Amino acid sequence: MLITITLSGLAILVIGLYISFSIASNLFQTRLDQVLDASTNAESAAQAVLDSSDATDRAALQSVLRSAIERASVTASSPLVAVYRAPGQEPSAVAPQDQGTNQLTNAITDQLRATVQENPGSQFWQSVEFVELDGAGVPGVVVGSDVELPSAGRYELYIGYNLADADATLAFMQFTGVVGAIALLVLLAVITLLVVRWVIEPIQAVSATSRRFAGGDLGVRMEAKGEDELATLAESFNGMADSLQQRIHELAELSVMQQRFVSDVSHELRTPLTTIRLAGDVLYQQREDFRQSTSRTVELLHTQTERFETLLADLLEISRYDAGSVELETEPTNLVHLATDAVEGMHTLAEERGSDVRVVAPGGHLDAEVDPRRIRRVVRNLLGNAIEHGEGRPIVVSVDSDEHAVALAVRDYGLGMTAEDADRVFDRFWRADPSRKRSIGGTGLGLAISLEDAHVHGGWLEVWSEPGAGSCFRLTLPRRAGGVIESSPLHLPPDDAAGADPEVARLVESVGSTGPVPTAQDADLERSEADRA
Repeated sequence: MLITITLSGLAILVIGLYISFSIASNLFQTRLDQVLDASTNAESAAQAVLDSSDATDRAALQSVLRSAIERASVTASSPLVAVYRAPGQEPSAVAPQDQGTNQLTNAITDQLRATVQENPGSQFWQSVEFVELDGAGVPGVVVGSDVELPSAGRYELYIGYNLADADATLAFMQFTGVVGAIALLVLLAVITLLVVRWVIEPIQAVSATSRRFAGGDLGVRMEAKGEDELATLAESFNGMADSLQQRIHELAELSVMQQRFVSDVSHELRTPLTTIRLAGDVLYQQREDFRQSTSRTVELLHTQTERFETLLADLLEISRYDAGSVELETEPTNLVHLATDAVEGMHTLAEERGSDVRVVAPGGHLDAEVDPRRIRRVVRNLLGNAIEHGEGRPIVVSVDSDEHAVALAVRDYGLGMTAEDADRVFDRFWRADPSRKRSIGGTGLGLAISLEDAHVHGGWLEVWSEPGAGSCFRLTLPRRAGGVIESSPLHLPPDDAAGADPEVARLVESVGSTGPVPTAQDADLERSEADRA
């Protein structure tokens, strides 16, 4: 509204100034034309008086000149008349003296006199300012020409015209224009206010309602009044909102039913699964008494029962996350010790796959407020994936920390993944190579649960991978529960993504692909030993 009034006021000001200047110019030109016509007539009348006289003495000529001035004043309708004997003529004892009012003689400029003297028989004018008796100045015009007085020579004739009436007319018109402009601005402000109230405010209400609806307030509705386009828009919006709210409610109920179904099925399967597990354990313990084919069947039953039990546990955990019923049991935990325990727990599996796992902790070993059970599960999932896809090459578990965050990264040097596969690696039941079997019994939910575990702590779980260069999963957690992290103490991509330190690479070659992964500290240690030698 303020912008509209300001721009309108500026437009009115520009138009008003243009109109004012145009009127002033036209008014002055009209008055000037009248003045010049009157001056021409006055000059002719005065010359006629002078031509009709046959006076030869000074007194008579003075009387004739005075009569000519009076005739010119009456004809021109102006009391401001003055005559001067033109210079450059022979001296005359009978020539009358110069005559004129002080108000006019003070206004005649030397420039105007010089022009009239140099151009006999022509008429010239000049804008001047007359000084009134009270000292106030009023605009005017002085018209100069010349007349011939027999026996006395040529005289300059000047007639002054007071334009105070034209100036007053212009001032009145300007005052009227200013009043009209102010009234127009007030009227425009009122109209703008009504437009804002009738049009803009409903549009703003529509915008605010849309933002609230988009923000999750599904119960908000617009008020529909009248039968205009805004009312139609409000009715359409309300209908759309009702439909969306109903669909979202149905989807929410369906999601709750799905979560409840997964949870109920998982719970219901636990009882028969426990029975099957007990029976399978008994058979597994006596497998050596069976024939070879039967013994192999018992081993498969035992392995798949364990995997089934793990899958049920993961499904229950996923259902808790979907239902939003996860609660953390945080306590001060040292991630270096936790990572070391996890590595020791999976040492046998790593040896079977031919991978050597090493923990590298260059930073501090301060505790972090986390749920150790969930973080241990994340580390085991990351280690299990690294062992399965590491192709028997070394695996490095790095732990580092700073003032606000603690990070753990699991780096393998296996086949790696493409960018498209890395974007989907945390999807449930997703595998980069569907034809490849899970050799260590994974359920397909490990990374999805790990991502949820990281998010529930307010942390990040990220991945870097390149085909042929391996993969690196980085877990970053706030040091304190409820804290906010802005950066991670560990780099991603890892420091060796574009090539390791030459000394580190040399040590890797010296131990082979299945040996322990050397670190920069190992390289420094070897250099120190070489220096001592």
